Amino acid sequence: MHAESVPPAASPASSTSSTTGGRIRFGIVLLPNFTLTAFSGFVDMLRLSADDGDYSKPVRCSWRIVGETLTPVRASCGIQIAPWETFPDAGEFDYVVVVGGLLHSGPQASEATLRFIRAAAQGGATLVGICTGAFTLMRAGVLDGHRVCVSWFHYWDFIERFPAVNADALVADRLFVIDRRRITCSGGRASIDVAAAILLRHFDHATVQKALRILLVGELQKGNAPQPHPPGLDPATHPKVKRAILLMEQHVGRNVPLEELAGKLNLSPRQLERLFKAETGKSPRSFANGLRLRTAAWLLRSSDRTVADIASSCGFSDASHLGREFRKQFGVPPMMFREQRSGQQDTRIESFDDFMRSSVPAGETPLEVDPD
Repeated sequence: MHAESVPPAASPASSTSSTTGGRIRFGIVLLPNFTLTAFSGFVDMLRLSADDGDYSKPVRCSWRIVGETLTPVRASCGIQIAPWETFPDAGEFDYVVVVGGLLHSGPQASEATLRFIRAAAQGGATLVGICTGAFTLMRAGVLDGHRVCVSWFHYWDFIERFPAVNADALVADRLFVIDRRRITCSGGRASIDVAAAILLRHFDHATVQKALRILLVGELQKGNAPQPHPPGLDPATHPKVKRAILLMEQHVGRNVPLEELAGKLNLSPRQLERLFKAETGKSPRSFANGLRLRTAAWLLRSSDRTVADIASSCGFSDASHLGREFRKQFGVPPMMFREQRSGQQDTRIESFDDFMRSSVPAGETPLEVDPD
């Protein structure tokens, strides 16, 4: 793609000066409480691929932050970024990128934002949902008939908000999904990977690789690369068991009843028990308890929270309850575990991961889910 004459800097004024020529045009919508990493990773890939070297001129592509008003939008970390202009004609963009973030804090996308997204879809733009941006694309009604990628952490949030969604079209174990003119990304560091995948549609590999090297990203991850799976879980584990474990992790602060778990998976409790035993060698209750203990161990190692506070956050009735379970699993009480903060501590966690990973005895075959 040939470079064209452009103003000297990638500021709001310069990047909106022209939408003609060979540049790929990106419109970026920041939702309330958007995640800064997802936004910055994506836009830095555009910036570094748009020009030679590190001059940041919008030569090969341009980007504009648009919104309902010019009022600054607050990220989940508190940093605020103001849109450069209010929603223009959606036809001005080749890609409209919606960057989401926190689901349960503050306002969601406005009706004006949803109308803008629909207009962009009707105008032929490719829509990109990053992090929980996929939720907003779903609300706008532009994902029907498309596969949708969401973070493993928000899988059940998506199911609960959109109960009519085709579960087979929902992807929570991949970094991103490209389905025709709809692209959805799990968020976080994967925003760099999805930006690279988009840019490789238009630019040569060396241009995109240069941007990755400047960002110190050693290797581009493809869309089918797996999201980090829960600790101690084999990536080949049955999808029903994976989904049950995702629910356990999201609600680590309470004991999710077996009936609730099974109901969300369209299984009976007995079916889920049998499938869990076949896949992990443990009952759902035992596995959930292990997840809570591992979370408690991580909090003891990485925070200064009290044992009582950690116990409450991890679903134990009190500090004594956590202490008893913790001592049985790790051989030391929580406070001693925290004080060690040594290689021995890491070894214990690795051993616990091995315990969580142990599964079917040799010679046994994992069970299929069959009706009661």
